[in-house]
Amino acid sequence: MLYLKNGYLIDPASGTEGYRDIIIKGDKIFRILPQGEGIEAEGAGEGFDGERTEIIDLKGQYIAPGLVDVHVHFRDPGFTHKEDIHTGAGAAARGGFTSVVLMANTNPAVDNPETLSYVLDKGKETDIHVYTCANVTKGLQGKELTDMEGLSRMGAAGFTDDGIPLMDEGLLREALRRAARCGKPVSLHEENPAFIVNNGVNAGKASRHYGIGGSPREAEISMVERDLRIAAEEQADLSIQHISTKEAVELVRQAKRRSRHIYAEAAPHHFTLTEDAVIEHGTLAKMNPPLREEADRLAVIEGLRDGTIDMIATDHAPHSVQEKAKPLTEAPSGIIGLETSLALGIRELVKKGYLSMPELIGKMSLAPARLYGLDAGYVAEGGPGDLVVFDPEREWVVDTFASKSVNSPFVGERMPGVIGYTVCGGKVVYRGEE
Repeated sequence: MLYLKNGYLIDPASGTEGYRDIIIKGDKIFRILPQGEGIEAEGAGEGFDGERTEIIDLKGQYIAPGLVDVHVHFRDPGFTHKEDIHTGAGAAARGGFTSVVLMANTNPAVDNPETLSYVLDKGKETDIHVYTCANVTKGLQGKELTDMEGLSRMGAAGFTDDGIPLMDEGLLREALRRAARCGKPVSLHEENPAFIVNNGVNAGKASRHYGIGGSPREAEISMVERDLRIAAEEQADLSIQHISTKEAVELVRQAKRRSRHIYAEAAPHHFTLTEDAVIEHGTLAKMNPPLREEADRLAVIEGLRDGTIDMIATDHAPHSVQEKAKPLTEAPSGIIGLETSLALGIRELVKKGYLSMPELIGKMSLAPARLYGLDAGYVAEGGPGDLVVFDPEREWVVDTFASKSVNSPFVGERMPGVIGYTVCGGKVVYRGEE
């Protein structure tokens, strides 16, 4: 058993906030008690119901449901020099995440039963809950739908061709219909390649600095506008991934007033950085969709604040040092994010007054769990023994990673929010430094 005492509980599901002691038995929460009413004995030993119990004094640290990230790339199979399922899970645990949903643009793609089984089976070997989406189309080619019903029955958490937009409107419409019958969401990467000269860099100040064409905001706006309309007509759950423009945020805001099936996610880099970061950091700040202007960053924050954007998802995208060392137009897009996500949320959203701590935790746990139908994102007796313990005031420096890759523009920065413990399935799977 595990007894966590003197923690400040934040549960976005029940609205509970205050000091509590939590006892975990097996992989479930057994008791949630007022502070000081649990086990009195100090240290590990025969502490409760005759079972050996580890007692951890949290000393006032915050305790919340284990974080949930529904947009990560673990590069396995096919690109394991960047990341694999085990190292990705380690990075997730270090960042306070107990559940992740993998994207399906691997090699081979997750468009068949064999690859889906490989990913899910390997995920079960890790210390956290690893789920995965399957592809919408075979080979991510945008031409033929996968066996969505069969992949759903095998455990696919949702469907996406993330990294590649789905250009065929009829195909998207049919995919949404089939996903709806499966009770699974479709999440879409919204960038029309017809508008893009060089991806990963905003067409504006940053592209002018480098003398390249860049990716204009119209690439995102046009796709979001089309796909929101189709999803509303089909009454199917659609998630707009890593939203980056103020116009797309407004389109989602309006669409939500017409349909309960519309969702959106924001990545920490899009509410933290602008295209100035690409000028400063080069390829380490190159990503799809790109970092844009200050007005867009503030619009993403406002979307999070008013509920237009439901959840925060990292789009954790590992790449090797050698790949990111290539010229800007040749280097791959993406940054890692699992280990800095909570800290950026605290620094950029909570400490600046845009969100309360319960609101931040809700967008990083409960909301994504609900969209994907995961048993996660809440703290309750009988509920999952998945928790994150952190100190929002204590600071740390971004200098090492559990991820296999180090491609982050935040290296060297001082951030608030030290992870003390990550607990998954009733076991401590990450312990921070004292």
